[in-house]
Amino acid sequence: MPVPTITWKNDTLIIIDQTQLPVRFVTKKLETVQDVWVAIKELQVRGAPAIGVAAALGVAVGIKNIAAADRGEFDRNCIKIIEYLATSRPTAVNLFWALDRMKKTLENNSGLSVDQIRTALTKEAENIFNEDKAICRQIGLHGNTLIPDQCTILTHCNAGGLATADYGTALGVIYAAHEAGKKVSVYSDETRPLLQGARLTTWELMQSGVDVTLICDNTAAKVMMEHKIDMVIVGADRIAKNGDTANKIGTYMVAIAANAHNIPMYVAAPASTFDLSIESGADIPIEEREAKEVTHGFATQTAPDGVKVYSPAFDVTPARLISGFITEKGIIRPPYDKSITETLLQPASAYEQ
Repeated sequence: MPVPTITWKNDTLIIIDQTQLPVRFVTKKLETVQDVWVAIKELQVRGAPAIGVAAALGVAVGIKNIAAADRGEFDRNCIKIIEYLATSRPTAVNLFWALDRMKKTLENNSGLSVDQIRTALTKEAENIFNEDKAICRQIGLHGNTLIPDQCTILTHCNAGGLATADYGTALGVIYAAHEAGKKVSVYSDETRPLLQGARLTTWELMQSGVDVTLICDNTAAKVMMEHKIDMVIVGADRIAKNGDTANKIGTYMVAIAANAHNIPMYVAAPASTFDLSIESGADIPIEEREAKEVTHGFATQTAPDGVKVYSPAFDVTPARLISGFITEKGIIRPPYDKSITETLLQPASAYEQ
């Protein structure tokens, strides 16, 4: 990425406002917890890993302004900040994973002074930020082993640098292959209704010199039928213990089409996106978005006044349609009821320590 999606310097949090892309490149300083909440809720910062990083740094932003005389008062206010940020979006598990790490840091350091715990919490947020960068590079390296030369990949939504701290998950695999000198081409679904594929993925890939072709969502099956696609790689917002995967709405249709055409489909995601507390995708909460995102997308009315709208932000792809998961710990393959848990319980690698 030419400019980091999230910047943290001198205790200041700055993001790229992704709602402005690709027409305008705008950065935004988030100076309060409410600023961070709004940025996550309104998709100024989006993508499961990026949301987690932003939330953790949002805690660091919020605690700067806690004027507490003792740890008890500080802790109560810090918990309020964590709980508030957790209400921003419901599906991406990285949000709750990152906030839980911040909460545990608070709880596990009860003997520190107010100033010391403020420093410890800020350090933990910075660790989450820096770990995401390293993890995405590892995902890219593992995924690159799956990519042959002269490969054409279809992706859906945006799982690139804009969805993480700086490199990406699904696009991180593509970047790694590109950097290795492989000739890689990409078909990017536009991703209705907010067009993250059209606005963000194509912009990222063009900035990075990767060949990309934009297609409408309903063109994906056709390009597969025309033998233009070698594999599908997408990101994820939450992965259940059995491998069922929640990702941007429309991913399930892509998975069905890929399966019908015998095209492998991989999900690239960090270990933090796996939620081993839920058995299957049936337990994943699915965010529903406002009707206006469908009827008045980008301030243009495209549907009759008063029409009923159903607009889930995500769908769940059954594990049986997924060829493998590309993680920082390696590639996870079926049977997922064993391989997911076994892989995720591996000892931390050097870059995680």
